[in-house]
Amino acid sequence: MNQLVKLQKEWFNEGHTKNFQFRKEQLYKMKTMLETFESPVLKSLKFDLSKSEYEAYTSEIAFLKSEINIQLKNLKSWMSKTKVKSPLTHTGSKNYILKEPYGTTLIIAPWNYPIQLALAPMIGAIASGNTVIIKPSELTPTVSWVIKRMIEQYFPTHYIAVVEGDKKITQELLNQPLDYVFFTGSVNVGKKIMEQASQRLIPVTLELGGKSPAIVHKDASINLAAKRIVWGKFTNAGQTCIAPDYLYIHHEIKAELLKAIKKYIYKFYGEKSLLNDKYVKIINQQHFDRVSSYLEEGNILIGGRVDSRNHRIEPSVIDQVTWNDSVMQDEIFGPVLPILTYDQLDEVIDQVEQRPKPLALYYFGENELDQKKVTESLSFGGGCINDTLYHILNSHLPFGGVGESGMGSYHGEASFNTFTHEKSITKQTTKFDQAFRYPGSELGLKVIKKLLG
Repeated sequence: MNQLVKLQKEWFNEGHTKNFQFRKEQLYKMKTMLETFESPVLKSLKFDLSKSEYEAYTSEIAFLKSEINIQLKNLKSWMSKTKVKSPLTHTGSKNYILKEPYGTTLIIAPWNYPIQLALAPMIGAIASGNTVIIKPSELTPTVSWVIKRMIEQYFPTHYIAVVEGDKKITQELLNQPLDYVFFTGSVNVGKKIMEQASQRLIPVTLELGGKSPAIVHKDASINLAAKRIVWGKFTNAGQTCIAPDYLYIHHEIKAELLKAIKKYIYKFYGEKSLLNDKYVKIINQQHFDRVSSYLEEGNILIGGRVDSRNHRIEPSVIDQVTWNDSVMQDEIFGPVLPILTYDQLDEVIDQVEQRPKPLALYYFGENELDQKKVTESLSFGGGCINDTLYHILNSHLPFGGVGESGMGSYHGEASFNTFTHEKSITKQTTKFDQAFRYPGSELGLKVIKKLLG
């Protein structure tokens, strides 16, 4: 580990990554890499997670290509120094901000979107002129193997490297003199990453998770709300950090909404989803046992069947749960959707406010005052009005958490900014000198009070 980081730091310090042309070439190379390895990537996602070609391409490869295109289109302007105004105290000087890469960065990726969440931060890192070490998840070993092979084929180790292994390897990497750490994963692991990085004062971005609510008010478009909630919740079998974790329904529309939810679950996945080979499996036995245990709580309205041999759990909806049940304690990260009912929006706001800030929030309702009330009263990473997940697909919107759901953001320009240090420069004139700034100036204090007071 030490030799790898040392190699990347030495190469970075030689200045290879600083110019626009180099960065542009690397982004094009990455695009070619994705096209060349498209088939192995799709096959590895099918093997490790049972992702269909459609879901794998749209949620992983297409997202990355779009992100690369955004960087290529805007990179030159983002790299340019930014001129800022000069106050009267700085008369004669020029002031500007230089965009400087941090250096050697570490990207620690999770297993749920193992291609996208390993390579999307990498796009921002190389666009910003950094070197990169990627640590893929050991829970998707086939995908990890493919990532390592394609990176090795297209990029030299002193620029971009892949290090495979378990959490011990991650800890070893964090003990190195890195310049930036980007982590996507659980809250508990994120705390450990931050604690270890803090020993060397390494800046971090943490993309975590939490219990993201979906709220359906009585004036919502019920059919469309159901369709979009089912899509958002059960994509990737609920193993999505911004999936609706639980559903708050106004009591007047509860029966109608649940009927529509059942309709779309069957439409998207079939009445026997456990036999649908395009339906994603739960990543391993530990997660399968944890998620399936939630089905023992409350009252199962939809689904509820499991296939322990193939680690599959039906898209399931459970009612009669409370905040004291285990399903409401931690992020579910699986295809189980608990239902809570409410009478007034203030009840929902009060309950959500009492808990850690979620990564996402989704509100369904037509009244704009209610929309404003919910989105402005509650703190959360990002979200949608009358939709789910879709905000993550807009590269012009920064994506990230707040509080326990994370810190820092990326996508589009936010990715470039995350991996860039803004270096402030004052270029002072030598044609004259302001006397008031120096000790002994008779008018110094009066001038400063006038200019700054």
